[in-house]
Amino acid sequence: MSAPVPAPALTPAQLTQWEEDGYLVLPSFFDAAETGEMLARAHTLLDEFDVTGHPMTVFSTGSDEAKHVGDEYFLSSGDKIRYFLEPGSVVDGALTVPPARAVNKIGHALGVLDPVFAKYTFHARVQAVARAIGAHKEPEVLQSMVICKQPRIGGEVPAHNDSTFLYTDPPSAVGCWIALDECTPANGCLSFLPGSHKTARVSSRFVRAAAGGTEFVDVPGVEANELDWDKAEGWRQAPCPPGTLVLIHGSVMHRSPPNPSERTRMIYTFHMIEGADGWVYDERNWLQPTKEMPFTPLYEGPSHA
Repeated sequence: MSAPVPAPALTPAQLTQWEEDGYLVLPSFFDAAETGEMLARAHTLLDEFDVTGHPMTVFSTGSDEAKHVGDEYFLSSGDKIRYFLEPGSVVDGALTVPPARAVNKIGHALGVLDPVFAKYTFHARVQAVARAIGAHKEPEVLQSMVICKQPRIGGEVPAHNDSTFLYTDPPSAVGCWIALDECTPANGCLSFLPGSHKTARVSSRFVRAAAGGTEFVDVPGVEANELDWDKAEGWRQAPCPPGTLVLIHGSVMHRSPPNPSERTRMIYTFHMIEGADGWVYDERNWLQPTKEMPFTPLYEGPSHA
């Protein structure tokens, strides 16, 4: 008797929605035990955060480009697990809340270096979904992190697309965003502008500045977008329960509001880019692989995991 044929990772309707909207919400992708393991590990990492010697590097994605972090602690985090603080948690170089409540995110090699997050980053179901959407020939994983969206101080993330920050030529970024808490409008769930991946041009990129730090520069030959995306009509909220996987096209516009509530909005996310010949991820990008830790092929996983 032949082996049963496995169910497809995505239905035709889901693939159509992905192609039309530029994002796809997959509830119950991870079960309660799997999600609980990731959430417990995130809280353990937060409890282990030692502020002693920390440069008090905050992370902001505010609309003021000058707010974007660009110190050495940030720029050398591509092969490490590091802690970045909420702007609202630091006043005059000191924390205003307990250390575990001050963290904006933990990254950027979390999905490779931490065994729990590596298990789910390179999970067979994730690999199957990546094959189903067909966005990459040889997907590589980069920028893996827990984002905390802390109660009362979790900041706004304005409209953006991910290929601006993880630029390849041609653009190829896809995000995998996993809800570890209930994500609601009250605590900062995602919103998307459906179909914007078809019209939004990746006309600027976030790079290492020659004089140090980071900056945005124009992509040569790409006309700048004229639309104020935050004011565009048609935004759609994407509240979701724990265990949901949200796939995010690198060009789709998305955002999230601040979290004024008393509840965390903890999520885990990582990105994929094309690693095949013909796509260039260059030395100008803020996040850089190292000789010791190049970007990890999704279908192989980290050698030590």
